[in-house]
Amino acid sequence: MAERRGSAESHSFPRTIRVNHLGGLEARYRMSGPFKQYRPTLILINSFTTSLDLYEAQFSKTELIEAMNLIAIEPLGHGGTSIRTPSIETFTYWDTAHMIVQVMDAIGVKKAFALGTSQGGWIVARLALIAPDRIAGIIPLGTSMDYESERTRELGCWDPRTPLSDLITSLTSSKETPDFVPTDDYCDFIVDVGFGKKCDASVRKQWHGLVKKNYTGDAGRKRMREAAVNLRDRDGLHGRVSNIKCPVLWLHGTEDAVYSVKNAQEEIKLFTGSPKAEVIVIEGGHHFLSWTHPQEVDALVAKFVLEHSKGLAGMDARALREAVGMVDI
Repeated sequence: MAERRGSAESHSFPRTIRVNHLGGLEARYRMSGPFKQYRPTLILINSFTTSLDLYEAQFSKTELIEAMNLIAIEPLGHGGTSIRTPSIETFTYWDTAHMIVQVMDAIGVKKAFALGTSQGGWIVARLALIAPDRIAGIIPLGTSMDYESERTRELGCWDPRTPLSDLITSLTSSKETPDFVPTDDYCDFIVDVGFGKKCDASVRKQWHGLVKKNYTGDAGRKRMREAAVNLRDRDGLHGRVSNIKCPVLWLHGTEDAVYSVKNAQEEIKLFTGSPKAEVIVIEGGHHFLSWTHPQEVDALVAKFVLEHSKGLAGMDARALREAVGMVDI
């Protein structure tokens, strides 16, 4: 049975909930307010070695939180999500997808839309595959449905093989590392590829602090290492995404330093089982697209949710239409 931790008044702040997958997990999540069954729900999944803080702008957008339930959930190996069984250190993106379904069960979410940035994109695709009756639509941002393949590199995506292997080696230790803290160079790498090298200094400072806080000590090193192994060695989804039956809205920025627009435009063609699958390119958008271009992303997401939600009436439908009108799209 799931167990929530956090006061009833703390909906807008991160909380944890215990679920049963892998012998017991503690999943960290944030809700935009008390869960309202009559509103559509949007699940938000963050990118590699970030946290639910990636969706700060969305939780601050009145039009969004009045139109839908927002629930940000941190994947395994990220933020405050952890495996409670000490002997288990290995997990996959599929495990995170199963965990999310259990979190939905615990909160009472019958059906939801799911948005994910970078790794979050292939996590929400896995979610749609393992729980097709629970996912109303997926919104991948700046992502790929492939493994880190030669095909993607030929289409202009990054080549992380050596950097990730070096990172994994640096995080491997047979001895405990109680004083471990991610380096400034690593934090700069996350900021540069996600927010852009020319991002505001306050953003760089904020994410240096968050990454170091989330991955301190021996446990932090182990979680960071396994997250890196997952990223480098993941399985591709090209043979599976045709089984996704829900609508797909793929948003991609022209300045994405990790995965290319060309790759997105090729991979969207693989969603042959979806009633509607499209890529929308956002000019000037970086890899962490919902952060660098929140107005455009939020309006497109609200439009997508409105289009594919059924049975809404009155204030809820009006709230969604108002959210769609946040910017001229």
